Amino acid sequence: MGKRVYLSEQKICKAFGPTRALVDVDITISRGEVHGLIGENGSGKSTFSSIVAGAQPKDSGELYIEGKPYSPKNMIDAQDHGISMIVQEMNTIPTISVASNILIGRFEQFTKFGIVNFREINGQANHILQEIGAGDIKAEAMTYRLNFEDRKIVEIARAMVSDPDLLIVDETTTALAHKGRTILYKLIKKMQEENKCVIFISHDLDELMSVCNCVTILRDGHVIETLVGREITVQKMRRLMVGRELSDNYFRDDFDGSYSDEVVLDACNVTYGIIEKLNIQLHKGEILGLSGLSACGMHELGQVLFGINRTLTGKVTNCIADVEINDPVVAVANRMAYVSKERDKEGIIINATILDNITLPSYDLLSGTLGYISSKDEMNLTQRQIDVMRIKCHDAKQRVSELSGGNKQKIVFAKWLARDCDIYILDCPTRGIDVGVKAFMYQLIYRLKKEGKSIIMISEELPELIGMSDRIVLMKDGRISKEIMRSADVTEQALIEHII
Repeated sequence: MGKRVYLSEQKICKAFGPTRALVDVDITISRGEVHGLIGENGSGKSTFSSIVAGAQPKDSGELYIEGKPYSPKNMIDAQDHGISMIVQEMNTIPTISVASNILIGRFEQFTKFGIVNFREINGQANHILQEIGAGDIKAEAMTYRLNFEDRKIVEIARAMVSDPDLLIVDETTTALAHKGRTILYKLIKKMQEENKCVIFISHDLDELMSVCNCVTILRDGHVIETLVGREITVQKMRRLMVGRELSDNYFRDDFDGSYSDEVVLDACNVTYGIIEKLNIQLHKGEILGLSGLSACGMHELGQVLFGINRTLTGKVTNCIADVEINDPVVAVANRMAYVSKERDKEGIIINATILDNITLPSYDLLSGTLGYISSKDEMNLTQRQIDVMRIKCHDAKQRVSELSGGNKQKIVFAKWLARDCDIYILDCPTRGIDVGVKAFMYQLIYRLKKEGKSIIMISEELPELIGMSDRIVLMKDGRISKEIMRSADVTEQALIEHII
């Protein structure tokens, strides 16, 4: 007997202006199935999942749940039909409580005679958090007090409120460290055991192999193929995603780890938050890897080095300009760049144009007599970066919100490349981008090193740090726990034992 079909999508189409995001997509999701969905950025994965989850309407085609027509009005309606989604980017409201985020849109269930019973809301939210294995997060807490990972776990709890039959995980694991991934993987296994189903979207092909029992590949809005069981291999998925063979090695292949003795950035006796009296130096032409568990302080350190957060003790010095970095304006003025982990919130102006985003840090360079900025100069600078970074777009005036995740990330890099920065602080620079764009980014980072630029690469992905860094600094509880030089003998296990 075959598997029982839960969700059937037939001839689904969706366009955004001239861009055809989905073209006659047919996919079937069966009960007891963890169905992987992969493709390069812009292939249509997130568009498809958002239609199923009620976040946006389809243009044409049909959706069926267990044979009955399904056309959700919104995400709450989709949840009421048994479908929930967890997205990649941050999707909580920071100024309300954890409980309010978890049960948002459902307050009428806790309202009598016009009075909302927040005690019941908190109790229900705490119960859900306990159920998913996140009892350390308290429903009464204000969301802005949580770290990045715990806010994502709150979103997982919200998705489980309705006890869904289908859970859509849209690149969520890229935003999670060990704690969050453990919670999510347990939930996925539990749903499979209960004969429910999961759509699992990820750029991590090894993760797809370990989690999914079938995988559908999308390319340019079309379904290319669905792989089942032993058909699912990393090499086959890569080839089907990009339409050609890709090398297994995206990283640099030298192991000399050479860089100049010249120090370009010096953090001396720095204390901020969990970080305590930390000393670290970055050299000219160096790729310095920085890693640890999510709450080790590495992300906060990146912000301190760029002047976003001011130190309580010690100071950060740009040694090239011999100036203290205590403000992002000072950092930018002295040719420093910062790529945030939270791209859509902090790295780009999502509703502005490509031109606006790329030129913004370079207005002082473009400014002529009496502060006049030539629109021709703006366009020339932007078009150069579009060409260099191979940004897929209609033109420089296209809104960034219309682009894929990989192209958004290229714009984040492009605005700093346009300024010809000397020091780059990159916080999870390849998070949520496909293998093709990752390879491009690694080549770019290595090229910057060869040009004498200096890079701090903060990452929770140990393979990319091993593959790209001249030196790796590991952090634990706000302190440096180990420093490892580049070598062909460095392993993930050797790093893990110093961060856990």
